[in-house]
Amino acid sequence: MLDKILIANRGEIALRILRACKELGIKTVAVHSTADKDLKHVLLADETVCIGPAASAKSYLNVPALISAAEVTGASAIHPGYGFLSENADFAEQVERSGFIFIGPKPDTIRLMGDKVSAIHAMKNAGVPCVPGSDGPLSNDIEANKQIAKQIGYPVIIKASGGGGGRGMRIVREEKDLEQSIKMTKLEAKTAFNNDMVYMEKFLENPRHIEIQVLSDGQGHAVYLGERDCSMQRRHQKVVEEAPALGITPEMRKFIGERCVNACIEIGYRGAGTFEFLFENGEFYFIEMNTRIQVEHPVTEMVTGVDLIREQILIASGRPLSIKQSDIEIKGHAIECRINAEDPKTFMPSPGKITRFHAPGGFGIRWESHIYAGYTVPPYYDSMIGKLIAYGETREVAIARMKNALAELVIDGIKTNIDLHIEIMNDEGFEEGGTNIHYLEKKLGIYE
Repeated sequence: MLDKILIANRGEIALRILRACKELGIKTVAVHSTADKDLKHVLLADETVCIGPAASAKSYLNVPALISAAEVTGASAIHPGYGFLSENADFAEQVERSGFIFIGPKPDTIRLMGDKVSAIHAMKNAGVPCVPGSDGPLSNDIEANKQIAKQIGYPVIIKASGGGGGRGMRIVREEKDLEQSIKMTKLEAKTAFNNDMVYMEKFLENPRHIEIQVLSDGQGHAVYLGERDCSMQRRHQKVVEEAPALGITPEMRKFIGERCVNACIEIGYRGAGTFEFLFENGEFYFIEMNTRIQVEHPVTEMVTGVDLIREQILIASGRPLSIKQSDIEIKGHAIECRINAEDPKTFMPSPGKITRFHAPGGFGIRWESHIYAGYTVPPYYDSMIGKLIAYGETREVAIARMKNALAELVIDGIKTNIDLHIEIMNDEGFEEGGTNIHYLEKKLGIYE
């Protein structure tokens, strides 16, 4: 077992990792910026190290500072959480070269799956269904690109190979717009990701966003833990997630889950990971793999009873998977609402001091957050300040409990999106289930 883990993150995920470490009897090192000295996990950790000023580039993204913190505290491993450096292959490589264990996949695996083109190739080779596309980067030959688009069928989408977070994408509905769209996407990709490689895919008009959670020990064993529906999105950012996904039959789950497991074994995957798919007309289409723990991992934990952070740590310790596929059973339904410090109508961030706070409770309610009364939400980082999870024997029970929990949740002193979540939970389309990825944006037309 690892004896001391440095948590290279902040906020609720840092606190979640710290709790898992304490449960396993592992000592913790909390690193923090000058703006985060009062974070909950910093106050609870065995050791703390200030790694720089408030700006992420000078603290949480400062690789030499993180490595130095691990060295001076004698940590044996580094857990990157999500965001920041969690999918940075160079960071993972530096961690391992410096003699520490990176709690995540091998650097080469992160590189393979971080590049959309190489990831699609790897998935096709492993038998994972993919969106029809160019099967590689587009050249500067516009006639050849037009031919590819005709074969795929309009509309198509041009995507940056190194893109993510909704950036580096353009939808093309007619041939006359193709050349300019490719040029513009290349330019945006070069600016945003320092990589102007782009590729083309079929644009699916009304898909759902379904993802498969996996665990793999890098020793030839892997399992899938069912699916999550993350279709309730705004500008490609998830707002509400749930597990299992409505309308996905056990046969569908087995079909796609087994292919994800085979892919993990084929690429030598190590740790927790998520295969993201667009789902339309009963078909799955791979879009990307996240080589880290996901924000929405609690809904999978609630319906499977598997502690994903604990499993990450055990795998990093060199242990084979502690669970078999036959051990995993999906029970009940779980929903997660991302609670953000932002205006619920304009979505502008709302940093500031929390003057009053009350956490919701009751059967089946889980609150994951680092905030407390008197805590000041800084303006330097992501606006998410908590995750509210409701579990029930059925989806209807989970929604009813979530409505109660949202009504109980009190966060005063700043603006939050609690009212938006209450509206979503009472929305007829959401209550029916199976909405597509455009549903929330169309609903939000009343705000904009």
